[in-house]
Amino acid sequence: MRQFIERRPIWSLVILVAVILFIWLIVAPWPEGIKNVLGRKKVFLSALLNGITLGGLYFLVASGFTLIFGLMRNVNLAHGSLYLLGGYIGYEIATSTGYWLLSFLVAFVITALIGVVLQLVVFRRMEGQDLRQTLVTIGISIVIADLMLWFWGGDFYQIQTPDWLFGAVQTPFVTAVRSSGEAVYLKYPLVRLVILLASVIIGILMWLALNRTRIGMMIRAGVDDRDMLAASGVRVQRIFLLVFAFGAGLAGLAGVVGGTFQSLAPGEDIRFLLASLVVVIVGGMGSIPGAALGALLIGLAEQFGSVYMPTYAVVLTFLIMVLVLAFRPQGLLGRS
Repeated sequence: MRQFIERRPIWSLVILVAVILFIWLIVAPWPEGIKNVLGRKKVFLSALLNGITLGGLYFLVASGFTLIFGLMRNVNLAHGSLYLLGGYIGYEIATSTGYWLLSFLVAFVITALIGVVLQLVVFRRMEGQDLRQTLVTIGISIVIADLMLWFWGGDFYQIQTPDWLFGAVQTPFVTAVRSSGEAVYLKYPLVRLVILLASVIIGILMWLALNRTRIGMMIRAGVDDRDMLAASGVRVQRIFLLVFAFGAGLAGLAGVVGGTFQSLAPGEDIRFLLASLVVVIVGGMGSIPGAALGALLIGLAEQFGSVYMPTYAVVLTFLIMVLVLAFRPQGLLGRS
């Protein structure tokens, strides 16, 4: 941070002013001039929180993708299908048993096992062959998508929110001030806030596991120099198998999250695969903090774009990716 400020003092000042202005928009009551430009403050704050929670969902999907693609250099374009499959499995478990938390466990285990099969049957036989991996996993994703369409049809499904997470809670954000001087606070769905908190905890635990544990050290060493790590007696293939299974399991777990506060339908697999690619490119391949930052930026861009620029909302996310590739090709927090 200090080096960035010393090298780019003007940009640092611009960023500081932008951050202060953004905080002021969140905290302070809006004058009429701001309301005429941005509309109601409640809409702005709702878009902000929706963007942050959507970023949490994108992070859950993209963090598994960045482990598989960014660290292991395995091009798994069936990752979006694992997301949608995990969501459908979570829906069936939650509907049949009534236990919402059980659906997370079952979806994680089943998609992790599918990840083990993919790693053993596909990727271990095609190591270093990116084009073959891409073509094969595209075919696998099409097959999985057709099987899901055959079994669940083209209807929309949504996982029922449990009673203890149902309803809205009052946030500290003031949306308006009545003539009597009483402040009106924004209310927001509790389930979205809980899922956001869970995403933050998972991200922190993943970062600690990769950077502060022995297994994380071996994973990073295996990526940098696999032959040297294998020569030291470490079973590299077993480690990579576990990492692949964990990344696939995260995709299935994210499917349950997405099915809870959004919906499950054909086509969502492609949407979240593209979102994962954009997040990993923007944040930097193999970087968990980069995936979090990229997911937050893309989530906010989608939500603010859909509110203030609905015609160009999709273009906005890809514009962010283009700018990052133009000025920092390795990603915002990626290694050179």
